[in-house]
Amino acid sequence: MAVLLVASTTVAQAQLKREYSKTSTGNSSPVFSTTASPDIPMSINFAGETVSFDRLDMAERLDRELTSIIYGQTTTELCFKRANRYFPALAKILKEQGVPLDFLYLAVTESSMDYSAYSSAKAAGMWQLLAGTGRDFGLEVTDEVDERYDPEKSTVAACKYLKSAYKKYGHWPTVAASYNAGMQKISNELSKQRVDNTFDLYLVQETSRYVFRIMAYKLLMESPKRYGYRFSRKNLWQPVDYTTVDVTGSVASWIDWAKDKGLTYAQLREANPWIRSTKLTNASGKTYKVRIPKKSELYRSKRTYSVYNKDWVID
Repeated sequence: MAVLLVASTTVAQAQLKREYSKTSTGNSSPVFSTTASPDIPMSINFAGETVSFDRLDMAERLDRELTSIIYGQTTTELCFKRANRYFPALAKILKEQGVPLDFLYLAVTESSMDYSAYSSAKAAGMWQLLAGTGRDFGLEVTDEVDERYDPEKSTVAACKYLKSAYKKYGHWPTVAASYNAGMQKISNELSKQRVDNTFDLYLVQETSRYVFRIMAYKLLMESPKRYGYRFSRKNLWQPVDYTTVDVTGSVASWIDWAKDKGLTYAQLREANPWIRSTKLTNASGKTYKVRIPKKSELYRSKRTYSVYNKDWVID
């Protein structure tokens, strides 16, 4: 087997060498797929602010992020699929909270719309909230319940942060930068560098790239066909409709509780990612709204297919 493997590898290498030789001497067409570099607009509207890309550094920073996202196909396709499930509910919350809808793309940037995301800095959920930040903005964070993983409750908490930052800066792109670096850091740097918005700041690379990555996701997800992304509506993950059950006491076993409701424990956890243990102590008697997915929503053959943005699909 080892001899055959070596032989086949050698043959493959020889074939590649011949193809490269043909290409380099102009005797054959290239063996590589054609790629295209994205055009960078002169300006875009982000959260009601006109952002100009006439300045060279601004254009290049957007170019870097847009190119990276377009050709990071696996993660980018998953962003679209997950966004189709979660954007409808999250957009409704942003509207109710008075936060521009462009901040949906901040959630995409933070977590690729993965509600289970957990970072090395111990930030959790779609909006990548630290435990202290989550508690500051009304979320329960314990070993048994962690509402940072709840897509809707964490969105409300994130909106509270964003609105408090907007009161300080009055400029939504700078608000977005503060979400990454923290308000204290951004305020200190604005004062020290004597400028009034994030685009004129010299920052660490992560934060410097952050707002441009959000804007790159906006460009791509508002016009995916322009950048080569095309989906059928059945490619996109669908929102799931639920009924809710109020739980006001303790739960000795979520596994047994789920079985009594005709669910597997896995289905219960998928529908309620804030549950972080097999039990719920609930000594305070708090009311928890537990989601029960409707049976018709769990099977492809029984459901209809909706699309958040008609420009995402070809059918």
